[in-house]
Amino acid sequence: MTAYITVGFTPLNKELIQAYSAKAASTIAKFEGEFLAKAPVQSLSGSRLYEYQAIIAFPTKIQAESWYNSAEYQELINLRDRGMNSSFQLIG
Repeated sequence: MTAYITVGFTPLNKELIQAYSAKAASTIAKFEGEFLAKAPVQSLSGSRLYEYQAIIAFPTKIQAESWYNSAEYQELINLRDRGMNSSFQLIG
């Protein structure tokens, strides 16, 4: 069953986000993940917590969890946290 990781984020430093994104993309691909969407949020109801949302699809929940917990991705978390305020959720 397909699993999704949703990411809400607000940029703090665009240069750091670009560096993080370039490195994170290759780690996602290793676990057969792919970005389905990444764009500014348009609220239809309620308040928004973050300026942007991203949706990443993985073939299985195990692959999604394995990606997030992988050594390669864990090495990027400090860079991510300096570049943006974010929240990651797993659905599936």
